[in-house]
Amino acid sequence: MTTQLCAYLSYDGRCAEAMAFYAEVLGARLEALITYAQMPGGEATPPEHAQRIAHAYLVHPDFALMAGDTPPGVPFNGIQGTMMAITFPTVAEAQRVFQAFAEGGRVTMPLAETFWADTFGMLTDRFGTPWGINGGPREMPTS
Repeated sequence: MTTQLCAYLSYDGRCAEAMAFYAEVLGARLEALITYAQMPGGEATPPEHAQRIAHAYLVHPDFALMAGDTPPGVPFNGIQGTMMAITFPTVAEAQRVFQAFAEGGRVTMPLAETFWADTFGMLTDRFGTPWGINGGPREMPTS
């Protein structure tokens, strides 16, 4: 196996819904969706947490994404201080995903041309995940 860096997102009871949505929009496969009750020792999970997701694993040919709902007793403060950045080869694909993620979310920067891509925009989707979406990347000068 090669070394792989992968984002791990936390949710407060909406992990399964978020990961199913991301799989559909991004054309990925949801490979694992494990509840706290399904984990070894899961019988000790508080009943209100039993069906929350302990671990989800989404796989795409170009990336992977992991997530889970916060464990029992761990406060959830939202996703802070980061954003998921994704780059598509075309503007059309970036626009499609941006529109899907914007539905029920909040656009913080509409798609527009930049010096690094034909289009770039930022939003926070309805699950509270911040995204930076690029389309049509441009070659960057090297030093």
